This record gives sequence, C-alpha cells and structure tokens, in this order.
Amino acid sequence: VQLVESGGGWVQPGGSLTLSCAASGLTFTSYVMKWYRQAPGKERELVASISTGGTANSVPRFFISRDNARNSAYLLMNSLKSEDTAKYYCSTETGILKYWGQGTQVTVSS
Repeated sequence: VQLVESGGGWVQPGGSLTLSCAASGLTFTSYVMKWYRQAPGKERELVASISTGGTANSVPRFFISRDNARNSAYLLMNSLKSEDTAKYYCSTETGILKYWGQGTQVTVSS
C-alpha cells in the first residue's frame, strides 16, 4: 500500500487549501480514508475520515471527500488559521495494519 499526499504549502490566514492523497496497492473502495495532522511538539491528531460509502466526518472548516475512480482522497481546508499549521498525513488501515503517507506541510502565516 502506498499513499502519496500533495497540495501542501504556504497560505495566508483566512485562505483555503486542498490536499490530495493518491492511493495505490489496495482496493481503494474497500478502505476508510483518514487525514491526520501533527504540529511541532504536539501529538498527531485525526482531522477527518470518510467511510467506504462516502460518509464523512471532519473538524470544523475542513471537508473530506474521495474519488473512487481516481483512488484518491481529498481534504479541503477553509478559513485557515495559524494553528492549522502542521504536517498533514493521509492514512488508511486494515484490521491489523495502519498505513501512512509521507505527509505534506501546511504553513499558515501572514
């Protein structure tokens, strides 16, 4: 299983950003997809998840989606704040194993 994130970068407070996660090596439609983030000095935290059927859950201002035809998941982040600065990771898991991408850095500052 390989997960590759993209779309991170620098954005001003109040801006928006969309992260992408391209998955390979798995039957994508069978996997719940999740986005986590980890800020310096803090624990990694879950920010969004989407079920195989498309039921989405996320923290306020963030929206997760998936495109099964493209084996991809997305995270739309709106009204970004400095406290959203973190490395964002795409993740999925079987009952035994958890898979992670390499992460993409999001920096929110003026």
